[in-house]
Amino acid sequence: MKQEEINNINNTQTNADDNRTGEYSEGNDRLTFMNNEENLMTNLEKHGYNEQFKVQKNKLVSLTTNKTYESKDVKAVNFYRFEGISDPDDMSILYAIETCDGAMGTLTDAYGRYSDEDTGEFMKQVEIEKKLHGMSAEK
Repeated sequence: MKQEEINNINNTQTNADDNRTGEYSEGNDRLTFMNNEENLMTNLEKHGYNEQFKVQKNKLVSLTTNKTYESKDVKAVNFYRFEGISDPDDMSILYAIETCDGAMGTLTDAYGRYSDEDTGEFMKQVEIEKKLHGMSAEK
């Protein structure tokens, strides 16, 4: 996705889409789409992040195509951390991923003591280039 397309997405979103623009009835309404992992995944899918990935044997694997990627062939363009409402140990992290061949999707892992060691080690090797400014909590 080109930066111009990302900027256009940021400028055309409505309150009905993700609660980032328009009138807010409560102080934290602006971040509603960030508080729920399922809503965020739906929002990312609207922007073309449709693949789902897992890490296996130190490679990123597409669950759709079974294609594998080395860490050098992958960029994390954003990531989001979630904490369970009733259990602070119920934490997860969601990565928005782009690959060298244009595949775009998400990778989810537990966060903290329940994280997958292989996924954590793989992601330490991946370049993180936050570029989806419209997909963050920033103004």
